[in-house]
Amino acid sequence: MKPMLTSSNGTPAGHYAFGTMQFGGSADEAASAAMFEASRAAGITHFDTAFIYTDGASEQILGRLAAPERDSLTIATKVAFRGGDASELQRQFDICRRRLDMDVVDILYLHRYDGEAPFEHVMDTFAGFREAGQIRYIGLSNLAAWQVMKMQAVARGMGLRIDIIQPMYNLVKRQAEVEILPMASDQGIAVAPYSPLGGGLLTGKYLRGETGRLRENSMYADRYAPDWMSDAARGLVEIAAREGVDPATLAVAWVARHPTAPWPILSARSVEQLAPSLAAIDFRMSDALYAEISALSPAPPPATDRLEEQA
Repeated sequence: MKPMLTSSNGTPAGHYAFGTMQFGGSADEAASAAMFEASRAAGITHFDTAFIYTDGASEQILGRLAAPERDSLTIATKVAFRGGDASELQRQFDICRRRLDMDVVDILYLHRYDGEAPFEHVMDTFAGFREAGQIRYIGLSNLAAWQVMKMQAVARGMGLRIDIIQPMYNLVKRQAEVEILPMASDQGIAVAPYSPLGGGLLTGKYLRGETGRLRENSMYADRYAPDWMSDAARGLVEIAAREGVDPATLAVAWVARHPTAPWPILSARSVEQLAPSLAAIDFRMSDALYAEISALSPAPPPATDRLEEQA
């Protein structure tokens, strides 16, 4: 069962999304508007933000940009990166809607589950948002497959379902292949993975000595520290040169090419930086090229303790 998410007027959410984490931060209002317009020109209708992005500037800028064609767009935001009790979920979501200047948000994600609030309490709060007509779809971000399934069970008991999840997934972060992607496919849950470029690693810019998140942010530096990840990026750059395309185009297209057809979330600091990722929308990756790129990084082992029986 393939998931189908649409805007309020029935426009499909599409197979790619644009993430506005940089809006109001490294991208000022003009740069944000340019990236929004480039995304729309490329056919993107699905835009993603969060309560914590750039102290609220991301939501405010996205709200202004989306307003003229609101009914044709799927707008997603997230609450509870830290803490998830009902009162905090309500407080943050009220602020999100004010910033976006939207009575209804198409997708609301639980940004992260801290293990404190019972699953039932979280889902009951989201059910309240749905009943009030304030959200259209329920999403979960950064949860393990077993946590998603527990949330799904709770949701079903309330006559609801989990509609979309947002895991990390790229050529050097492939853990989602083990359980998350197969689970979502089985359950008919849409998947919008973030970081298809691996914090910029897979663009090849760090191999050229340029700067970015991996040089400026300790979390990203630790996440992509293993030498084999840089080796994979080097291999991708070599394949891209042979194919006559940008490495970023291949990195994004590789994520979208997974058999479960996830919807990569693209992001950038400028329209120039965004262009190679947008080019992935029209790039058709052959089976042979997909296999060659996949071989650049180790596939995670399957979720079983009987590996000796795997073909």
